Amino acid sequence: MGLTAVLTRAAARRPRVLLVTTPGGTPVRLAAERELRSRDWPSAATPAGADLMLVAGPDCARWDPALERLWRDMPRPCARVRAVTADDVASVLDAGRTRLGTRGGSDGPDGPDGPGGEGVRARPAEGDTDVVEDGRTGHGHGHDHGHGGMEMPGGLPMAGPGEDRDGLTLDRLHVPLGPFLADWPAGLTLRVVLQGDVVQRADLDEPASGGPGDPFWSRPWIRAAAGEPVGVGEAARRRAAAHLDSLGRLLSVAGWPAEAVTARRLRDDLLDGAPASSVLPRVERFARRVGRSRTLYWLTRGLGLLSAADARAAGVTGPAVRAAGGDVPARYRQWLTEVVDAVRQLDATGLLDPDARESPRGRWDAERPPSAALALLLPRLLVGAELGAARLVVASLDPDPDELAAGRPAVTRG
Repeated sequence: MGLTAVLTRAAARRPRVLLVTTPGGTPVRLAAERELRSRDWPSAATPAGADLMLVAGPDCARWDPALERLWRDMPRPCARVRAVTADDVASVLDAGRTRLGTRGGSDGPDGPDGPGGEGVRARPAEGDTDVVEDGRTGHGHGHDHGHGGMEMPGGLPMAGPGEDRDGLTLDRLHVPLGPFLADWPAGLTLRVVLQGDVVQRADLDEPASGGPGDPFWSRPWIRAAAGEPVGVGEAARRRAAAHLDSLGRLLSVAGWPAEAVTARRLRDDLLDGAPASSVLPRVERFARRVGRSRTLYWLTRGLGLLSAADARAAGVTGPAVRAAGGDVPARYRQWLTEVVDAVRQLDATGLLDPDARESPRGRWDAERPPSAALALLLPRLLVGAELGAARLVVASLDPDPDELAAGRPAVTRG
């Protein structure tokens, strides 16, 4: 038995999965995260550590080059699958594991190396899989800071000299953050200029157009605005789950994976309709542990300072305005407070008034969703931050690209 066969069988038993979510794929991502936990399959943060790539969500031609680059950066043997709906997740994961453990699989009409043998493969049909086992001649290069844009040697634009904030002349490196970083808003792309590991400039790319008309986390408010009767308890459940999803992302970025998993389990229980009596004690314990953590506070204090006055001037509503202190700890503590309050309202009666009760990221406006103001703040808040701190700032605001795609707001460069 050859080494490749041994590695293939080992990978197929418990594959490391790179979960890539496309805009509009939030319900699929939630189902995939739950399924991976139930199977005890490890998640991969980068293509270099993955055996199986699961693309969660609808197809979008704009993201094809970025997905192909991720695919090329995965070491062989590897496989790729796509789940378009939440119901597809279990079956495509089974198909991917089967193909990963089967030698001689193919990608489709062009074979494993794609047209021209350049490592660029034909996009599979929905539900199909791609698998590669033999050598490739592709020229992709792995890096963790996003994908897309002009490639230079090494896959990144060449560095050039420039003055830093202290007047010193240092190399500047142009790096895209997104659209498919781990624990990153799906489809959001920030193009930053780094000197050392400090952000000197940040520009926000235009959101993808033609997105879903009902972003997952804001659906109750969209339905209520259209005149459909929606209960206050249903909206509170969705708001609490949305904040727990955001907290899971922030805690993962901060390096606290155990509590990130706790946040996601609570989120899933709420979305499954668990009663307040069973969820509230666990939510309160979680809020105490995270809110009182001195380590997390010291790690994030002073990052992404945003006063309430500046937030209101920028059109921000929701938790980001109410967060006293205006830094990352203030924002995650505000989320924790609102999660507990929302869980206490699960049994509330009455109908949702979308003008009186905010959606998870702020007051719902179909023409200018609340995530639009949050996203436009990012370039200004990231300038001067170290790269790791910049990721925490983005996670603490957590704009929803599904809202941006649905509303198609005007996005200006930072």
